[in-house]
Amino acid sequence: MILQNAPIKIFSGRASKYIAEEICEYYGIKLGKSSVSVFKDGEFEPNYEETVRGSYVFIIQSTFSPAENLLELLMMIDAAKRASAYKIIAVMPYFGFARQDRKDKPRVSIGAKLIANLLTSAGVSRIITMDLHADQIQGFFDVPVDHLYASSLFIPYIKMLGLDDLVIASPDAGGSKRANAYAKFLNKDLVICHKTRKVANQIEKMTVIGDVNGKNVIMIDDMIDTAGTICTAAKMLKEKGAKCIRVIATHPVLSGDAFERIESSEISEIVVTNSIVHRRTSEKITVLSIADLFSDVIKKIYNCQSISSNFIIQ
Repeated sequence: MILQNAPIKIFSGRASKYIAEEICEYYGIKLGKSSVSVFKDGEFEPNYEETVRGSYVFIIQSTFSPAENLLELLMMIDAAKRASAYKIIAVMPYFGFARQDRKDKPRVSIGAKLIANLLTSAGVSRIITMDLHADQIQGFFDVPVDHLYASSLFIPYIKMLGLDDLVIASPDAGGSKRANAYAKFLNKDLVICHKTRKVANQIEKMTVIGDVNGKNVIMIDDMIDTAGTICTAAKMLKEKGAKCIRVIATHPVLSGDAFERIESSEISEIVVTNSIVHRRTSEKITVLSIADLFSDVIKKIYNCQSISSNFIIQ
């Protein structure tokens, strides 16, 4: 049943208020009023300060560290359901725990599936996210998932650079599919950096597959965590004769010594989105806003319009 004239309301968790306000500005409406009561022991209680009964409720919250950002989103979904919202859509520009998409060793959790179950159990009607670490996570949900691609922002930026002798690179074999999509669209060669690890966040060995001598290289990835992979890859590409090395990555996790590694690396520029709030700045980092893209998708979903055009790189 479609509820005629159901109003739209956009709310935000505490972690993503910065992007929620920008999305609302593009949309042309005010951010919904909500607050969070925090108890002395750290327990918190989100609440809506305006009615959501019979409304399309969009809740914007990326689930980056700390984990309580995810818990806050779940509680906001639950609160909206109990307040008789018509539809509850979780807008998660960055979907945390996405690296846990399978059992790659014995006795581990498939964290991404667990998160999908929690969101569904909380009462979410739909998910909007961007550049999942693994595409198959969409299949973990029994509700619609709109998986957007930041390539609609990055491709125009790459074209604006006007680089000659351009090659597209993947920092590891796992990201080759994503990098290949850029290479095919831009009609450029693809280079793959193959890495092996002994433990998480620590590279044991890396080799380059392809020719980068005298080339301008753009590495494509979905996220930058400790920056160890991209910095090691950049050093090796430079040794192989690359002229200039840039990195394009959707989600700037940038944990640990990531900023220090980037500053001392061979990388000339890193282009990211504002899906995650930035705790520091760097002259090497360029930030592209996703607010316009998400605002447009929210508007189309609310008006029951196709969002196919948002998946096509212009």
